Amino acid sequence: MNALRNKVLLIGNLGQDPEVTENENGSKRARFSVATNESFRNAAGEKVTETQWHQVVAWGKLADIVSNYLVKGKEVAVEGKLIHRQYDTEEGQRKYVTEVRCSELLLLGKQ
Repeated sequence: MNALRNKVLLIGNLGQDPEVTENENGSKRARFSVATNESFRNAAGEKVTETQWHQVVAWGKLADIVSNYLVKGKEVAVEGKLIHRQYDTEEGQRKYVTEVRCSELLLLGKQ
């Protein structure tokens, strides 16, 4: 059961081209958003689709794969874990961020 703790599995489409940066020590980081859709029928019988946006971060070799193969609209499967962090802006405001730290990535759809 420990393997199921803090595990996220998503299948969706990239909302924008990934943002790839390289740290001073040479490690790469790729940030991108993934949209997942869920459809259901409301009380009136109309089909409704809801979209959820997920912020994803990949490091190292996964960041290389993201930078080489992913573009806006590409369908992907992402496995990772939820990370919560906070930071203070220059104006002194505290910001909270929830993101998925990617550990596995699968390219889906047409190549």
